Amino acid sequence: MKQMMKMMALGASVSALAALVGCSQAGPMATAGEFEIEGKVYGMPKAEVFREDYRGDAVVGDTMTASPHLAKLDYAGNKTHQVRLDTLSQKVEVAPGVSYTAWTFGGSVPGPVLHVREGDRVVFTMKNRSDEAVLVSEPGKGAAPFYRQMSDNPYQKPEAAISPMPHSMDFHSGTVAADDKWRSISPGETVQFEWVANYPGVYMYHCGTSSVLMHTAMGQYGAVVVSPKEGYPTEADHEYVITQSEFYLQQVGESYIYDHQAAMANNPSHVTFNGHVSALMDQPLRAKKGDRVRLYVLNAGPNGTSSFHVIGAIFDRVWYEGNLENEWRGMQTVLLGASNGAVMEFIVPEDGLYKLVDHEFHDAERGAAGALIAAPAQ
Repeated sequence: MKQMMKMMALGASVSALAALVGCSQAGPMATAGEFEIEGKVYGMPKAEVFREDYRGDAVVGDTMTASPHLAKLDYAGNKTHQVRLDTLSQKVEVAPGVSYTAWTFGGSVPGPVLHVREGDRVVFTMKNRSDEAVLVSEPGKGAAPFYRQMSDNPYQKPEAAISPMPHSMDFHSGTVAADDKWRSISPGETVQFEWVANYPGVYMYHCGTSSVLMHTAMGQYGAVVVSPKEGYPTEADHEYVITQSEFYLQQVGESYIYDHQAAMANNPSHVTFNGHVSALMDQPLRAKKGDRVRLYVLNAGPNGTSSFHVIGAIFDRVWYEGNLENEWRGMQTVLLGASNGAVMEFIVPEDGLYKLVDHEFHDAERGAAGALIAAPAQ
């Protein structure tokens, strides 16, 4: 094993290099103590926890988007991404007339999609702003694409709320010591750490603070897409991100609150694609006859499985967890446990309406349904 380990050149700490302004043009830099095995980098520097007087955008990073959008990676090789994703309390809608005070990453449920390439480095900063009333509709100049896409989203209607709680960030796409990087921070504190995208895939991120079930069900989850270094072997005409998740809400008067007993019993009130029962029904995905559509699908759970299916199509290729090593052909459904993801492709056979469903129909009838419309461009 020692012969396989190659200590990387020492360098300055990446975390001290740049302000939080999207992607650095410089490639990933080595830091003291890192080592490499089979091209994968391990041994990140210790996380830092501090306090800062930050009142800026809660989401920073030029490859941070709102589902179902996925940012293009318009650079060659690898890169260091400066990413901020603050945790906020927001009142959001998950179905017509059903809103609750969610715990969020960046103000939406699910949180923003982060897109990076295998081998990229992420310098991540998160401030716990659960004790502030933060508006997500007033982004600053040069804000992440996430903000424009959120402003076009008529569903969640986020409103600032205050619900002070300790929170943390658990990136499934990171290979680090969880007790260091995924530590909980209190309201007003900021944590900063690094990770390298060693493995391609569709990954979940979530809050790992106890009760993890409660924090996840309250809305603290999202997707990281790590594209393979050399890309996928096919060329897609359209790429969309779909995150399935459950909500456990009970009505109290005119309000809705989280129901922990329902969550423990795995009895969701709503199951959604991209956070709202209408998100992909009223605003369907678009394609044309003959197009190759690539879906990045994540089942965030927190409890249930998903049998993802497109009515009228067969998945031409599927890469389970998004890894090229895990290729399947000719799949009618793809079974995803909680936190599993996959990249699924299909050819649109003809003009028409193609429904997207969790083929576990009790979930589809709770809201896990959407649509893709194939029609000539107008």
